[in-house]
This record gives sequence, structure tokens and C-alpha cells, in this order.
Amino acid sequence: MVASRQDAWTEDDDLVLAEVTLRHIREGGTQLAAFEEVGQRLGRTAAACGFRWNSCVRKRYDAAISIAKSQRQQLKKMGRISAPAAVAEEEAASATAKLQTPSPVEPARYDEDEEQQIESVIRMLLNQKGLSRRVKELERELEGKESEIKELTEANERAKKELDQVQDVNEDYRALVQIMDRARKLAFLQEEESTKAIFKMDENGNLERVEK
Repeated sequence: MVASRQDAWTEDDDLVLAEVTLRHIREGGTQLAAFEEVGQRLGRTAAACGFRWNSCVRKRYDAAISIAKSQRQQLKKMGRISAPAAVAEEEAASATAKLQTPSPVEPARYDEDEEQQIESVIRMLLNQKGLSRRVKELERELEGKESEIKELTEANERAKKELDQVQDVNEDYRALVQIMDRARKLAFLQEEESTKAIFKMDENGNLERVEK
């Protein structure tokens, strides 16, 4: 017997449980056989699968169960399900009552529309697995995009700070150039003043250059 697992049931686990159990109901199998099959697939005990079905999952599939039972009745009338299988199914239903089985739903009248409905339910169960995986993939992609956006935002902030620093350096450089230009002009004027010749008039009224 497979050891009971302590981890919680996932959405995919519930889908497997519903799919297998509905198939067994429709084909005249027993719920206990369905629980054993699910237990082997999920690594759980049949008792754990039965408890999960009766306490949680079954109530979500009342309509599908009614349709599956109607199909089973039609298959029985057509001779595709043996009487012992039907009896075993009833005995299994009685046994699973110990696991808090809800009151059974009366079979609805079977017709082609109901067959299409049960097939649609099965397809929905299968498709929902793929949709769940796709949602998880999209969530991972979204997390990756958010991480990229965060990194780009931080890089943009660093670039802004670097640009501000460059602009400050440019301002300082321009100020330094202006100071050096003024100093150069001042030095040129001083040199020009120092090179100007000085003249004075002698006793005869002639101008003569005075050396500094």
C-alpha cells in the first residue's frame, strides 16, 4: 500500500481525481477502484482520495455526476455494463459513506445533449490543466519582465546621476576657462603698460626718452 502523503492537494490533483472518478462512474466501475487508480497516480492512499472526493471535490461536480450516472444507466440497458459491476458500484457507494459521502444525486434522464455535456466536462478538465500550466508560465514571464524593468530603472537613475556629475564638471571647467582668460588679458595689459615709452622735454625744448 502506498504511504499516505502529508502535503496539501493541488488543483491538478483535484482535476485528476474528478476525471478518473467520473470515468469510473460512467463506465460502471466502482468509486473505490477510481480512488485506488488515483492513489497510484498521485502517490496517495485510496482512503485519502475517497475522503478528498467526498469532502471537497464531489460537490463541485454534481451536474457531471448526474450525467455520468445517466450514461451508466443507458449503457447498462444496452448490455455494455454487467449487472455485477452495477452491484459492486452500489456496494462501493455504501462503503464510501463512512468517509462523509454526501447524499447521492438522482440520475437525470439520458439523451444526446447529456452525453455532449459529460464529454465537455471531461475536455474542460483536461484543458484546465494546460491552462493552469500556461498561467504559471505567464506569471513567471511577468516576474522576469518586472525584474528587467527594475534593473532598467536603476540603470537609468545611475545614468542621470552620472550626467549630472558631468554637467557639474563642465560648469567648473567653463568657469576655470573664464578665470584664465581674464588673467591672461590682465597680464597682457600690464605688460603693455610696462612697455610704453616715457618722454620729457629738455632745456632746449626737445623731447627725449626717459629710460625706466
